[in-house]
Amino acid sequence: MSIEAKLNELGVTLPDAPAPAANYVPYVVAGDMVYISGQISADENGLITGTLGEDMDVDAGQAAAKRCAIALLAQLKAACGGDLDRLVRVVKLGAFVNSTADFTQQPHVVNGASDFLVEALGDIGRHARSAVSSPSLPLGVAVEIDGVFQIK
Repeated sequence: MSIEAKLNELGVTLPDAPAPAANYVPYVVAGDMVYISGQISADENGLITGTLGEDMDVDAGQAAAKRCAIALLAQLKAACGGDLDRLVRVVKLGAFVNSTADFTQQPHVVNGASDFLVEALGDIGRHARSAVSSPSLPLGVAVEIDGVFQIK
């Protein structure tokens, strides 16, 4: 089954790859590696904002992280000329969670992205990652995630 077919089965339609918000590119292809700039939490209603441990719970944070993973796949699709089946594997995610100083559930929040990628991609979705706290993120978003992907 193609990656796009699996996403459709899961009820996920990839949005257009978001344009960068400043003087950087959304992704860089170097050989068989794709480095994707941080994707912020947003859905069809706009930005997903909030601070974990203050006005957002873990479930809402996981949903925000999943939206970041969907945006990463949209950027990857653009980097692959529209063919997601060029993906060999997800290599690494770097996740930033907008959270209070005493919030310690960042890994659980980022599971929203990790679990989605494994569900959608199977074993090639398994990856290394980091999940760290940030006292604030651009535009007040809840989560930002960048990624490294291997393609053929």
